[in-house]
Amino acid sequence: MPEILVLYYSRGGSVAQLARQVARGIEEIPGMQARLRTVPPVAPVTEAAAPPVPEAGSPYVEKRDLDQCVGLALGSPTRFGNMAAPMKHFIDTWGAEWASGTLVGKPAAVFTSTATQHGGQESTLLTMMVPLLHHGMLVLGIPFTEAALNTTRSGGTPYGASHVAGGSDDPALTDDEKQLARALGRRLADAARKLQA
Repeated sequence: MPEILVLYYSRGGSVAQLARQVARGIEEIPGMQARLRTVPPVAPVTEAAAPPVPEAGSPYVEKRDLDQCVGLALGSPTRFGNMAAPMKHFIDTWGAEWASGTLVGKPAAVFTSTATQHGGQESTLLTMMVPLLHHGMLVLGIPFTEAALNTTRSGGTPYGASHVAGGSDDPALTDDEKQLARALGRRLADAARKLQA
């Protein structure tokens, strides 16, 4: 069964919650499956290597996941209006995939979480798209035909799914955020299915 890679980094749990909703939306499309993966943390000074398998949650991503999947959903918390360093670090290792065209023509989408409504959600989503475009991916967003996009008072943008965690870093998604993340997953899976045909 064709799989879409749902690749994320999550520190407080919000992005992991979004990833699960995107994956749920992917699997609402007949014949499509989600493959949840995460990236290991990075630090300016490395004292010990990350364990080869995370203690909890999704397994760490491997380069073969990029090759084996028919689409990509990329998620990261916002760090000053940009993706978090662990996600950027992993993307920066995709030189061989760029040279061989591994991702060319595959559909992609992005999602994020911020502490505040104006914490850089849209700039993070837009800058996450840039390397995907360099890899020749077909980047998708959420159209305004999704009713929740017009009424949400929390996360959700036309550039991708999002969550507002608040000052207490609450990972619980609102109903609108869940609905829009699932819609993004469905759209990505539907595009991948059409491209496969």
